[in-house]
This record gives sequence, structure tokens and C-alpha cells, in this order.
Amino acid sequence: MELKEIRREIDDIDSDIFGLLGRRMLLSIMAGRVKSRIEDKERERQVIGSLRARSVPPLDPGFIGRLYDVIISESKRLQREGYMLAAFQGERGAFGEVACRKLDDRIIPVPCKDFSGVFKGVKEGEFDFGVVPIENSSEGTITPVGHLISDGDLNIVGEVNLQIHHSLLSHKGLPMEEVKVVYSHPQALAQCRDFISRNKMEPRPFYDTAGAAMMIAREKPAGAAAIASSVCSDIYGLDVLREGVEDSKYNTTRFVVISGKMRGESGNKCSITFSTEDKVGALTTVLNVFKEEGINLTMIESIPSRNSPGRSKFLIDFKGDYSEENVGRALKKIRSSTTGLRLLGCYRSWEL
Repeated sequence: MELKEIRREIDDIDSDIFGLLGRRMLLSIMAGRVKSRIEDKERERQVIGSLRARSVPPLDPGFIGRLYDVIISESKRLQREGYMLAAFQGERGAFGEVACRKLDDRIIPVPCKDFSGVFKGVKEGEFDFGVVPIENSSEGTITPVGHLISDGDLNIVGEVNLQIHHSLLSHKGLPMEEVKVVYSHPQALAQCRDFISRNKMEPRPFYDTAGAAMMIAREKPAGAAAIASSVCSDIYGLDVLREGVEDSKYNTTRFVVISGKMRGESGNKCSITFSTEDKVGALTTVLNVFKEEGINLTMIESIPSRNSPGRSKFLIDFKGDYSEENVGRALKKIRSSTTGLRLLGCYRSWEL
């Protein structure tokens, strides 16, 4: 092997070690939330003893012992810190993780394979929060999330409006003119439709933007790249071939923060879900109430009902707080003309 090739492989291994170390620390924090005490000397001896016993040249048992002494010591420190956990859909580097990191320095993002896993983990108390995308300025509502919010019993306690900038990422050494296939989440592919077409690339849907970047880094498919956040270039050791490949410079995704508990403080925005009778003017009656009370609606979305074909649930966001008199009157008025009315939450909005 030539020195350049050896160094490239070392870089790939370092990237894998970095990712695995982060995952190990996250699992340590999660373990600390369920075990009775942080210190478990017998478990520590078993872990280090087992690893030392497996050590053969060039791995020295003494080195392995010292290394894991440091790793375990750092794990225990993190457990004592009492971090909160926020779940997002996707792999490390997904835009959901970017949104999580905008909320609070004491919130640790946790990747989940799908949106259902986020909601399930929050409901069961495994995570303190979930951060999920509800709508995109270019492509509209993220329907699976709308279903989970309207059909579930979790609360919205905050939101993040995140400017989305996509980058074209490839494994080392692949020039842009040789990219024939591009992988990403269907939403991201749709947000970059013009760029993909203009460069005569074949779009291939993937379960996640960051997942596509991770696959490109690991498998290095010929002539292939990923569309994802530029953060993924550092995480997975990829080259950034082009930044800002989204079609609209105003491309924004709204993420909502979900929790099993209602927000205690006042907010400046509310969300509700409900159904109406299947008759002409039923929805108009509801909307007129908000108009009469001088309440500004910021979103109204129809979510097809899974239990009643042809019927819909509605998600509505509006400015205000449930403690305000006009908001209280409006909710009281519309209760008689809706079914399943539920206040999802009153919360604060952050523009990022």
C-alpha cells in the first residue's frame, strides 16, 4: 500500500471510531437513567478484564486497560451531569439533530430509525423530548408526522424554524462531473429537483439524508453522491462538492418539540387538532370563530383519517396563549361544532 492510501484508510477508521465513541457515550447516558447507581465496580472490572484478555499484538493489554479506564471515567461523568435526551429521526448529521442542538446545551440528540420510534420513546419516557419536522416551506406538510401528532396523546412544547441548506457530498476523490446518481430522503430530493435535473443526475430515495451520507462513506459506490447537511461531511469524512443545492434560498423546515408533559409557562403560539361533522360549511364555522375573536391562524392542514375513509382531521396553529380571554372563548365556542378537539400545546417559537 502507498502512504496516501494508508492515510486514507486511517482517516476512515478514525471517523468510525469517533462515531462509535459518541454512540457509546450516548448509551452510557441512557443506562445511567435506568440503573440504580452510577458506580458499578464489578461491571467495570468485567469489561476491562475481558478486553485485556482479548488483546493481542499490536494491542497491548496495558494500553487497553488505560484507554478503557478513561472511557469509563468519562461515561460516569456524563451520567452524573443529568443531561436531557431529545430523539430525532435519522442518523447523526440529520437536520433533526441540527434542530435539537439549537434548543439547549443540556439536551443530547438521540437518533431514531423512524418517526414512530421517536413518538414511542417519548411516550414511554425513554426520551425527554422528540424533535420532528411538521412542514417544509417548499414541499408542505410531512404527513406521517401529522398523523402521529393528531392520533397520539403527546404535547407540543416548542418549535424550531430551521433554514435548510443542502450540500452534495461524495467520498474522497470523486469529482462532481462524475456523479451520475444521488441518494437522499425523498423530501430533500424534491427540494433539490432543479439542481438534480440540471446536472443530469439520477435521484434515488433513501430513508434519511444523513443515512445516505453514511452509506456513501461506507460503501463508496461508483459515481454516487448524497444530498445532506454539510455537517455530515465532518461526521462521515466526505468531500463537499457543492453547497446550497436546494432550489429555493428560502427553504425552511418547521420542527416541533414533543413531550409527554404540557409546557408549564405561557407561550406565544398554540396548536390544536380536531375533526368536524361531514357536512357543508362545518370547517368554515370553526374558522369564523377565530376570525370573530381576532386570532391569527398561521397553519391549517387536513390530515386524512385512518379510521374513517373520506373524513379528515385538522391541525391548526394560531398566535396566542390559552390563558388569553379571546383564546379561551374561541376554544369553548368551537368545542360544540367539532369532535375530538385537543389542545396540543401553547409554546414558544424560535427563528434560527
